[in-house]
Amino acid sequence: MWYRNFLLVGLWFCLCRSEFCIRNSDDSQDCRQQVAGEELSKYSREKNDEWTVLRGKVLSAFEDYKECSAKNCSCHSGVIVNDLSNFKNGITPQMIKAAESKGTKYQIINHRLYRAKACMFPARCAGVEHFLFKMKSKLPDTEFILNTRDWPQISRYHNQLQPVFSFSKTHEYYDILYPAWSFWEGGPAIKLYPTGLGRWDRHRESLKEASDAWDWEKKSDVAFFRGSRTTEERDPLILLSREEPSLVDAAYTKNQAWKSNADTLNVPPAAEVALEDHCRFKYLFNFRGVAASFRLKHLFLCKSLVFHVGEEWFEFFYPALKPWVHYVPVKSGATKEEIKHLLTFVKNNDDIARKIAEEGYTFIWNHLQMKDVTCYWRKLLRRYSKLLTYKPSLDEKLMEVKHTN
Repeated sequence: MWYRNFLLVGLWFCLCRSEFCIRNSDDSQDCRQQVAGEELSKYSREKNDEWTVLRGKVLSAFEDYKECSAKNCSCHSGVIVNDLSNFKNGITPQMIKAAESKGTKYQIINHRLYRAKACMFPARCAGVEHFLFKMKSKLPDTEFILNTRDWPQISRYHNQLQPVFSFSKTHEYYDILYPAWSFWEGGPAIKLYPTGLGRWDRHRESLKEASDAWDWEKKSDVAFFRGSRTTEERDPLILLSREEPSLVDAAYTKNQAWKSNADTLNVPPAAEVALEDHCRFKYLFNFRGVAASFRLKHLFLCKSLVFHVGEEWFEFFYPALKPWVHYVPVKSGATKEEIKHLLTFVKNNDDIARKIAEEGYTFIWNHLQMKDVTCYWRKLLRRYSKLLTYKPSLDEKLMEVKHTN
């Protein structure tokens, strides 16, 4: 608590040198605007007024933010409660049967793990099974349908209620969130990571080392992005980079569907850039792809300021991250002008930018460890299993998963 209060008091000082005052450490309040003609320490009054709204958002966000407990992956438990609340009347065998076409069937029977023989994406199943195999001895008999596709399956508007596990979704879906396979195996396969990102535990260490090598003062004062043209939502940042390369370094890379320069906005594709090399830049952009982006958690570990575009798609750990505390929110469909406005704000308020970057790093480092992923899986399956209205029996069509890497 003392650390949070310390940060908040520090934020008041750096945010509000001209708009607010600190009466003392125990009694802080907003001040009236300074009298006309007072000289500002860093900016003209016009520039200061331009940032008043954004400064207010940062201050309000920090005042409202309550740091979650690191005990028993508590930061993310609310997601489990919310997702399973849709099934408060119980999960029947008929519901499981109806959902089987939406994913891969798993069972844990007598502390042994079983899976349908056919898995649409074997590496994704393997990434999930790493965690399931570790905890099978601590779980009751259960069964569930796990979706390894990129897209969630159970729309609130077009489907009957069915229990399907998916790694990401929007609020328009009933799917039950689980930690993506890419925490251990799989994930986007590109030239730099031909078998997928995978191994979050290793990335945590390599990115921490990179962030230590590129502390805030050494980072380039430029916004950075590399990625394929999955959606046109990324175009304004790419075009802004071409117009103002001193502000943004953003370019499209190839993906599996690339056929010509038309697929990279009429410019030859750029080379891929390792995640560790992202840490050389102060500002990093994250866009959704087909669903939630796998890169978001990695960007935070650079101790750079993350610009997270859009709020529609999320993974299980997203809800615990708070805009203007852990990252700068960018609305979906933001224009070049809107992006430039946000970048100009953080460049002219470096102390604010650094504080948010540090908060984002600290949250992911402390609350998204591998043990938190395992904890989430265990808590999810225990609470889910209590909702089954029957005791599952072994499905003879399934195969036993005997070991994982």
